Parts: sequence; structure tokens; C-alpha cells
Amino acid sequence: MPPSALESLLAYYEPLSTLRRDFRGTATLHTPGSPLLGANASYLLDGASLDVLPLLKVWHLAHDAPPLLASLGEVPGQSPEQTLRVGLCIPVPDPGIIVVEQTSRLHMARFAAVLTEAYGLPEWAAPLGTGLAASLERLPDAALLLAYVGGEAIGALLWQPTGAHLWGSLDPAADAPLLNAAAELSGGPVWTSLPDSSPLTVQDEVEVCFTLLD
Repeated sequence: MPPSALESLLAYYEPLSTLRRDFRGTATLHTPGSPLLGANASYLLDGASLDVLPLLKVWHLAHDAPPLLASLGEVPGQSPEQTLRVGLCIPVPDPGIIVVEQTSRLHMARFAAVLTEAYGLPEWAAPLGTGLAASLERLPDAALLLAYVGGEAIGALLWQPTGAHLWGSLDPAADAPLLNAAAELSGGPVWTSLPDSSPLTVQDEVEVCFTLLD
């Protein structure tokens, strides 16, 4: 049975996290010093009750972590910090102007710099690079992809057999080539996350909201 959108995100981010805690149908990932929302959230999995939210909030605050929840759709009475469209990305025609290459893990600093700049968080480049480098020591099948135009890196994506959820670009023109390359590594459609601003589409699209619990 294929995973759900939340299960896909959880499977992708768990190996990038420091700790996983399962509690009453939820799964919490905790990764101190990392800016990755997916690695620092409690996942409200299928069957979990909203009654558990106050207890999740207490746990996060006790660990000096923002009480971040990942859920299918919005939590009643709360406004999401970020909304993603999660689903299967099908390769699309690409004119080939932007080149995507798999890069060595020795180039993690460049990869992290491009990724954090894409999200407007350049100050997080060094901590993210350090954290990802440590995680990738346990992930021999993972691949770092960089998109180039004219020799300049304008996009970055971390592929794993579980999907391609962590990616970003400095130019929307790099989005499709990056995801096409990820799909090629997957041998077909690949699980991914699209921000609301992306013009791309995914198959079996589901809205996943990241919400700071009040």
C-alpha cells in the first residue's frame, strides 16, 4: 500500500532528524540546531485525535522547540506557517537550458548555501550543511543534486529513495529540471512537496500544513 502524504514526509525526514517519538498516533521528529521544518515537527497521522495537541505542545516546549504540527489540511482555529502541496511528481518536458548534476558530498557547503538562500535563510547554511553531512553518513543511497545555468548553481535538491521533499531554487525555471532529475533517480514518479507559489503540479495532490500550536 503506498504511503500517505504525511507518511512520505515522515519517512523522508526521519533519517535527517536526531530523535523520533511516537505518541498516541502521532510521530514527533526533533532536530536541535536545524532549520528544517520537516525534521522538527509532530506529525498528526491518520487516526490521531486533536485531543493530543496540548500534550504535544508541552513536549515541544519542554525541549526548547517550537510546537510545530504537520497535518493534512488546516487545524481548526489555527493559521498555518507553511502550506505544501504533497504528491507524486511526474517528469515534464524540459528544454535542457538548465543542467542538473549529481554532486559530491564534499560539496555540501555549496549545496547548503544554495538551499538556504532559496528560502531566504543564508545564515543557516553552515548549520544545515553540518547536520546534513552527519545524516548522509547513514544514507549511502541519498544523492545531492545541483541545478546550474551558465556555471552558476541556482537550485538544490536532496534525493532519497523515499522522495525528494527537501529542495529549493533561486529561479523557478530550475524547479522542473530538478524534479525531473529526482524522478529519473527514482525510476519514475517521485514523492515531493511543492510550495503554494510553485507553478508545477503533482499527482494525487494533498495539502499538508505546518502550524505553530497556540
